[in-house]
Amino acid sequence: MKEKLYIIKIGGALIDDSELLNQFLEQFSEIKEKKILVHGGGKLATTLADRLGVEQKMINGRRITDKDTLDIVAMVYAGSINKNIVAKLQQKKCQAIGFSGADANLIKAKKREHPEIDFGFVGDIEKKSVDRKLISKLIKLKLVPVFSAITHDKKGNLFNTNADTIASVIAQALSSKYDVELLYCFDKEGVLENIEDPGSVIKSVSAEEFSVLKEAGKLHKGILPKLENALGAVKNKVNKVFLIKETQLKNHIENHHGGTEICL
Repeated sequence: MKEKLYIIKIGGALIDDSELLNQFLEQFSEIKEKKILVHGGGKLATTLADRLGVEQKMINGRRITDKDTLDIVAMVYAGSINKNIVAKLQQKKCQAIGFSGADANLIKAKKREHPEIDFGFVGDIEKKSVDRKLISKLIKLKLVPVFSAITHDKKGNLFNTNADTIASVIAQALSSKYDVELLYCFDKEGVLENIEDPGSVIKSVSAEEFSVLKEAGKLHKGILPKLENALGAVKNKVNKVFLIKETQLKNHIENHHGGTEICL
């Protein structure tokens, strides 16, 4: 029987609220099973870019990462945010250790290729990008890996990489060894039928239902990458995948309900 492993991804809204983040990390630290945390960036990178006069360009909600922007996101994601989370977890007696993908060559990426848009230093990854053996060894040492959204190409280049994708790909890579449950924690109760109605939670979403909801325009742009990566995880044999409200982590772990389950 495989050991349970939770892979939990948190995003910007939570990271930007120090009180909510502290409450979440308290719940995370109390999880008795093996666990990995993946975090995004929040507003700090944009705030710092504005302060430094580095113009930020977005296309379809995705950041164009030129060299100056890369320097900023690497400092903020792999530096300030990652180490702040690790320090708070250590305070809560959780033996956390922070990583970018470049550390110990844990996650390799390749520059995003697009026929029309040059995204700059943005990296794409897949299941084989992850060193699952080394991550497993870290977990066996009772360490709790905390991954930032920075990867590398083993040629000296860092890349800004979607944190939802990092969580999905790590889950896929480790699913052969562990009973993996992937949790996307964000500021909604789950996938909503009506974005204006917090009570309109859809209990489960399949690949077919996702296509119908997307075609009907019922999914706001922020939820799309989460759902696409969640479905990718399920298709690649990750045992369970949920989208849940970040304040409900403890309730979900203990009671095994709430949020939206992603299924085939």
